[in-house]
Amino acid sequence: MAISRLALPQSPHSNNRRYSGSFMLTNELTRHEMQLQDSQQRPDLKRHGSTAPYVSATVVAEPAQHQTQENDYTKSLARLEFYYLMVKRQILHYQHESLGLYVTDKADAEDGHVRDMIYANAAVWAVSRAYKRIDDDHGRANELGQCAVKCMRGILYCWMNQADLLEKFKNDQIPLFALHSRFRVLDGDPIGDSQYPHLQIDVVALYLLYLTQMIESGLKVIFTMEEVHLVQNLVFYLERAYRIPDFGMWERGDKYNTGNPELHASSIGMAKVALESINGFNLFGEHGASWSVVYADVDAHNRNRTTLETMLPRESSSKNTDASLIPTLSYPCFAVHKPVVFKATMDKMQRKLLGKYGFKRFLRDGFGTVLEDKNRRYYEPAEVKQFDGIECEWPVFFVYLIIDGVFHGDTQQVETFQKLLEPLLKESFDGDVVLPRYYYVPSEFIEAEIANPGSQDRLPSTEDPDGEGEIFVWGQALFIISQLLVEGLIDANELDPLRRYMPAAHRPLKKTRYSSFSTVIPTDLAVQVVLIAESVRLQALLATYGVQTQTPHQIEPIQIWSPKDLTEVYSKLGEEDKLGLSGRPKRPFGPLSTSKIYRVAGETAICYPLFFEMSDFYLSYDQSMLMDDIRTGLAFVASRWKVHGRPTMLCLVREEMVRGQQSAEMLKLLASFRLGDCNGIRVRTGFLQNFLSSSCIEHLDFVVDLSTMKRSFQSFKEIVDPSPVFRSLMDVPRAVSMRNSATHKTLEEYKDRSVHDVIDALNCCESSHGQSYLLAILLRRQGNNFVVDSVNNVTVQQRLESLIRQCATLKKWDVVRYCSALLQKVVASLAPSITTILVRGKQVRVGMFKHEEAIIDKPVTPLQIKQLIYSTCEQHHPSAAVLQQELLLSIGKLVETMPSIFDGMLKIRIGWIVQALTLYLKYSQMDHPDFQEEYIYTLSPFDVQDLLLEVLTLPSLIKQGLDPDTESHKLTPMQRRHLDGCLNRVPRKFYDCFWNILHRCNEGIKVADHLMPQIPTVTDMTLYELNFALKIDALLDRIEHPAYRQLVVELVMVINTILERNPELYFIDPLDTDKFVHAAFERFLKDYRKRDGAADKKEYDIDFFYQQPPQVTGMYLAGAVVDLLLHQEAEYSVQCAADEACCIV
Repeated sequence: MAISRLALPQSPHSNNRRYSGSFMLTNELTRHEMQLQDSQQRPDLKRHGSTAPYVSATVVAEPAQHQTQENDYTKSLARLEFYYLMVKRQILHYQHESLGLYVTDKADAEDGHVRDMIYANAAVWAVSRAYKRIDDDHGRANELGQCAVKCMRGILYCWMNQADLLEKFKNDQIPLFALHSRFRVLDGDPIGDSQYPHLQIDVVALYLLYLTQMIESGLKVIFTMEEVHLVQNLVFYLERAYRIPDFGMWERGDKYNTGNPELHASSIGMAKVALESINGFNLFGEHGASWSVVYADVDAHNRNRTTLETMLPRESSSKNTDASLIPTLSYPCFAVHKPVVFKATMDKMQRKLLGKYGFKRFLRDGFGTVLEDKNRRYYEPAEVKQFDGIECEWPVFFVYLIIDGVFHGDTQQVETFQKLLEPLLKESFDGDVVLPRYYYVPSEFIEAEIANPGSQDRLPSTEDPDGEGEIFVWGQALFIISQLLVEGLIDANELDPLRRYMPAAHRPLKKTRYSSFSTVIPTDLAVQVVLIAESVRLQALLATYGVQTQTPHQIEPIQIWSPKDLTEVYSKLGEEDKLGLSGRPKRPFGPLSTSKIYRVAGETAICYPLFFEMSDFYLSYDQSMLMDDIRTGLAFVASRWKVHGRPTMLCLVREEMVRGQQSAEMLKLLASFRLGDCNGIRVRTGFLQNFLSSSCIEHLDFVVDLSTMKRSFQSFKEIVDPSPVFRSLMDVPRAVSMRNSATHKTLEEYKDRSVHDVIDALNCCESSHGQSYLLAILLRRQGNNFVVDSVNNVTVQQRLESLIRQCATLKKWDVVRYCSALLQKVVASLAPSITTILVRGKQVRVGMFKHEEAIIDKPVTPLQIKQLIYSTCEQHHPSAAVLQQELLLSIGKLVETMPSIFDGMLKIRIGWIVQALTLYLKYSQMDHPDFQEEYIYTLSPFDVQDLLLEVLTLPSLIKQGLDPDTESHKLTPMQRRHLDGCLNRVPRKFYDCFWNILHRCNEGIKVADHLMPQIPTVTDMTLYELNFALKIDALLDRIEHPAYRQLVVELVMVINTILERNPELYFIDPLDTDKFVHAAFERFLKDYRKRDGAADKKEYDIDFFYQQPPQVTGMYLAGAVVDLLLHQEAEYSVQCAADEACCIV
């Protein structure tokens, strides 16, 4: 064991202490001088592998000076004694005797923050773990361990008293229902919401992480099943972290400190780690029973993981980077093990935030600075600009990186940050080494610091000005942990029993009957596919094509469940009547969860994926869409599977899938499974019974009796007595006549007719369009439950559902969409698709083209999505509400699989995209006079998705002008401008150009008569901030004409080029884009009419300018800019080379 060469002080409270821990505080001899004296005895240290623990820099002397093993043991005890006393004075001194909670801010305070408590508790636990090495520890290992247990149980007690909030938050993730993160230490009462922003996802995640670590180390923290169920509900609290804007680690939300929460990568990363750590974990320890196991949704974990990796290295929309990512990526979470992602994030933090005294929390952070008004909770607009360059620097992040270096065996990193940290440590009133919270710039040095960053000395924060024992508990606890590791008194594996610091492939295999995240995933993972035929006759037909299937009867006693059945079973998980907790919310499961086999109450079941659910949304009626979903689902499962055992996907083959024109494609897909390859994905087909041994088996031991729940199950049933109506499976049913005898004009008269007349017309109508129109009249008058067929007791809703199924078979998609919109259907997986778009740094807008739009800039619930879509679309075009849902689903898939096609599109305006698709269809038909905009509603969902992909992959106008090969699309420049304008697409570095121009416009930039002022835009925001780009897009959104919008984008690029080549130019008056565009158009018309001496008196509108290629428009726009700068019409100023300003009037 490594032994420190520093002696234990004689008195723990001596003011003349020479040494404290691994660092010295003395005027007699500096640490650097002692290192020089000792350098001859220190060997060169080599860096170890990424999974090897750090070897202490303290070495044993030469053989001549070799110390005995007994002496080493004695010194180890002395060092442990030192840290034990240090923990007692600096940490346990603040632990309240009632609940074990810590006072974390001031010695005379009555409250504490949960995050600080957890870190303080981690130091106590670390010293306890160090004493486990000692045979005769005088009971200190148990003493400190019980202190740690008391704190963890105290926090759990506080949250148990808030079970009502926890229950509400599961269904409505708003700050009002968040678990509190600050409590009174005496009785656990929470601090009121009016005083504190409690929604901090990282706090709950950090608690669950340390809870599992401590239980894994052997501590008994959870005692009763009520506590187990509470912890399970904390898991539900975290599962949707990927879509919950919170206030983050710094408790301020966005960087402007205006009280607005936002998505934080650090919070999502910690939630992801907590879910990984606790999934399949037994809270009663290694000897616990099956009912004390905690479950995490693997699909929720996957969404958090992909969201985190997508957001990194960015922290949030307003923070380009943030030091809170350090504990997320390193100790204690180790959330990312991909070297590329880890390096990019850490490098950005060091470039932007690293200083001599520590890391800045984030750019323009005003906390702790002398300029911050401590009496106000929130900042005023543009106030953050004054903090630029004088942000406080926090040395605690040096400690994090010391710990990280020890964990990964990086000796150089440890020594580097040890040296950086040493001069920052201070001596407390009683002589202990303390770590200041931050270092700030004194008021008299602010101007010099801004002029020359890093040049001025900073002062430490005053946690202990009066000797009252005040201390930065969070930082002090981490400092103690770091020195225990550096001195070799504790090993990395002892501090991280779950081996979080190791890549997944290097962690020890967990022996458990419950599914857990796998340590090694094969690169050639095969997805097991089980084909279930709906009937015996269908099975026989498929066998003739070499497709091997089973019927539901042949796989018995294994049951086939729908996703809704599985949701019903999981609703019992975490249910606790004493606490008022209802269990898991009834949210649908994703493809990863449905790829498991479940053992429940002595029965075995398998669940088919959601896209096979017929009653959900009409997309499953489109066979091409269904086939695409199957291929996409297989690829998704193969790439995202992180659980022990192979995934098993159940594919249902219904009779209607092999009827009609698309039967050949479906049979081809099924046959490809037999060949073992589906679009490059390895698959294995066979009997379900043969796959049981290699599948992922999930044991749901929390369910004791299934009999009650199974009464409501809608399991997949085999067709035993096929209907004799169809002579062949290839026959297309004719449930609805193809006749369209009743025109819309004829049916309009029924708007004012009696209900009886409408029902009579409905019974006589053979047209699908006519039936849908008449049903719409009845629906609006009488509601969904009005009975239209008293004999069979058929309601309006049931008749519409039947009409949807019949028209889907006949490919009459306009009727399908209209009827679905009447029933206000919402696809189940819409919320995750929107979240996928948002975390890519984009914003979603739903609504009709040139009408009011609803902005979705943060994840919303399915109910909110439904309200937004139908409120903005229904009054203008009912079918648009469901068409926009189709597009959102398709965009969600494309933005994840092909993100490059969305480059330059910061806002996804669905109504405008529909307009782009409609225009492209019109252009493809050579502007045929009979073309109708309603044509897009007649396309199948798969055709709409293909059309969307085709439009998104078209080259932009600028690329089309540079690359002659792109002319094969045969689109005119005006058509191209219309499409780019509808897609809201801008060129690369457009926002950089706008930023540069805004800096040269004293009065701002005016677009469509709306002014963006220079101040406070450039003072409140930064160039690389996502919110700045969104602000520019909001300005462009005021332009209603797509082609004109794109012309303004071209103008911005032209002006930036001129200003870059002429750095002396700047604008005094507002830069009016409309004025430039119209001036360019007038110049163009003047030259056009003078060409060849022709006197063309024809009147042209600006569409004629849109028809010109970008080289022509760019030339005239540049001419207009120069002309307005240099002639009397422009009231601009040119700064002369001799610094004499000459004003052009």
